[in-house]
Amino acid sequence: MGKKTKVAIVIAAASAAAWAGSKALSNPQKRENKTALTYEHPIILAHRGGSLLAPECTMEAFGIASGLGVHGFEIDIRLTKDEEIVVFHDEYVDRVSEGSGRIADMTLAELKELNFGYHFADLDGYLKYREDPARIITLRELLERYPNKLINIDMKDAPNTYEGGLMPSKLWRLIEELGAEDQVVITSFHDEQIDRFNLYAQNRVALGAGVGEVRKAYTAFTSQFGHLYSPKVDVFQIPTKYGVLPLDTPGFIQFLNNLNVPVHYWTINDVNEMKRLIESGAKGIVTDRPDLAMQALLDIVE
Repeated sequence: MGKKTKVAIVIAAASAAAWAGSKALSNPQKRENKTALTYEHPIILAHRGGSLLAPECTMEAFGIASGLGVHGFEIDIRLTKDEEIVVFHDEYVDRVSEGSGRIADMTLAELKELNFGYHFADLDGYLKYREDPARIITLRELLERYPNKLINIDMKDAPNTYEGGLMPSKLWRLIEELGAEDQVVITSFHDEQIDRFNLYAQNRVALGAGVGEVRKAYTAFTSQFGHLYSPKVDVFQIPTKYGVLPLDTPGFIQFLNNLNVPVHYWTINDVNEMKRLIESGAKGIVTDRPDLAMQALLDIVE
């Protein structure tokens, strides 16, 4: 037996011993059930209210989606100049309104003057909101209008900005004031923001995974040490791919489900894709076409 072969055998034996030892000593903790994520069938969340059916993040969109029977909404939030939390995705208002500028540089009153449906074209290509303006709304307005809908809230302001620094505490105070702890999921692409929010919430609110947590889970799943992974969050809301990494395999979904962490996929607008993901174990679909998604779900559960 050659020297290289002996070394390889020793390394393999050591790795096997390490794996066996970690398996024996590990005690991965499943996440406790959160009321907001307790449901019998997979759920449909209207992305920004259903942004292909009505102007995104406006009451018009949320009203249409609610009428279709969706279980909830996936939204983004930002802080205005006068520190109001508004439902909006972009840093700037330019893409959807006739105005120009940063959300953070404008007051709520100034934003309310803009038509956030100005550039919206419906499925037939009509600019139907040019003469019938759609206005920006606050998170308070949405929570008060739909107290029985699950609302997945993504904090967009970066943690190193003034707005990002204030958001976690202001968001928690609003949720606590309205008694909405069991109605919402809080997440962000920035794991740091989720951690900051949870310093106030103390696990009383369901948390979604940031980019870092997704990487951590996928690394654990694809290694021999998945049994060491204990999730810090309650739900994964993810795309089907992260770069070249497939996040939609039945194995990965089951890996998370076994830890009591459901998986929701965004942004899924194709009916066949919706059905494939649900049949693979996904517990939620985030979509711009809640009309198609609700019908797809009915086709599966009936």
